[in-house]
Amino acid sequence: MSIQKNSVVTLHYQMFDSNNQLIDETAEPIAYLHGGYDGIFPLVEEALHEKNVGDVVEVVMQPDDAFGEQEPELVRMEDANVFPVEVEVGMMFEADDPETGEIIVYRVTDVADGKVVVDGNHPLAGMVIRFKATVDSIRPATEEEIAHGHVHGAHGHHH
Repeated sequence: MSIQKNSVVTLHYQMFDSNNQLIDETAEPIAYLHGGYDGIFPLVEEALHEKNVGDVVEVVMQPDDAFGEQEPELVRMEDANVFPVEVEVGMMFEADDPETGEIIVYRVTDVADGKVVVDGNHPLAGMVIRFKATVDSIRPATEEEIAHGHVHGAHGHHH
């Protein structure tokens, strides 16, 4: 069976930066519903279409195709006293975006002189990413998975 629309695909992947440094990889396979359900990067999904178990694809994605460009307005400096705990670099905080109401996850990138720098950009924003994936398994999606637009069960979404 090859990967077609409404296939559940499990795969192992590795992501590399532009210096060919490994930045992420799967320990367990991930599963997604193939066919435009936003379960995986569109360029990767396109490369995986009609592939078979064991096939390997490699896709180089520009920032707009991966984690987006760096948005300078998402980097802010705050007084340390606005945080409920003692802040350390690497901590994460959620805040509501006053314009959209969406939740933004901010990472603490610097703490000095009573000030805290937080960054709401994805840690990989602005980077060119090479995504290498190996197809682990392929099966037809259930009617319920298609209706919900995502995978249920092992390696997928649970209700």
